[in-house]
Amino acid sequence: MDLATLIGLIGGLAFIIMAMVLGGGLMMFLDITSVLIVVGGSTCVVMMKFTFGQFFGAGKIAAKAFMFKADEPEDLIARIVEMADAARKGGFLALEEMEISNSFMQKGIDLLVDGHDADVVRSALQKDISLTEERHEAGTAVFRAYGDVAPAMGMIGTLVGLVAMLSNMDDPKSIGPAMAVALLTTLYGAVMANMIFFPIADKLALRREQEMLNRRLIMDGVLAIQDGQNPRVIDGYLKNYLNEGKRAMDVDNE
Repeated sequence: MDLATLIGLIGGLAFIIMAMVLGGGLMMFLDITSVLIVVGGSTCVVMMKFTFGQFFGAGKIAAKAFMFKADEPEDLIARIVEMADAARKGGFLALEEMEISNSFMQKGIDLLVDGHDADVVRSALQKDISLTEERHEAGTAVFRAYGDVAPAMGMIGTLVGLVAMLSNMDDPKSIGPAMAVALLTTLYGAVMANMIFFPIADKLALRREQEMLNRRLIMDGVLAIQDGQNPRVIDGYLKNYLNEGKRAMDVDNE
């Protein structure tokens, strides 16, 4: 569970709700017409922008904003160096007995054990990286589209409310509800875009970058093992993926 995402989302909404309660009561900020315009309208418009598979698949990808834990690069490097040492001593078949929790790393090692040459291994792993990145980008794009569309639907709702208000100026009782629709749709659109959809899209983009970095690290490590490089050389080479602070810490620990 990503506590930063969860605390940020719940905390942000909690402060808004608290302000509403202190401002006169929560019910005065609830309007079904505004909800239908912003939520229903935004969903339909975003659905138009994507295929059904991309639209409904975004929900599964969104779970990574809340329940995703990327492998630490340092742990991946240590595991790759361990496998490189085992391969130098017992050949690639020795890697078949090792337990590997990372599925992408397991795929690379399976290719080595099966005896494929370096070009095949590189091509297969690079293809996996590219397709995974495309799937993540599609999911992120759905939430960015929601973030773009929700305020626009809020503006449409505002115009609907203003038209209703101006059309019934002779009836004072109708002015209040129409004005509520005009203002609340803008509020709902702004809250949805800036407190839910854009933050989730940004967190998914961060997750994508983390995962792609790890996969490129693993690919380079697998290819280095196949090339028969010294484990210490592989360790130093892969540590280029770490930021300078972590590299310095590793050197001090050694």
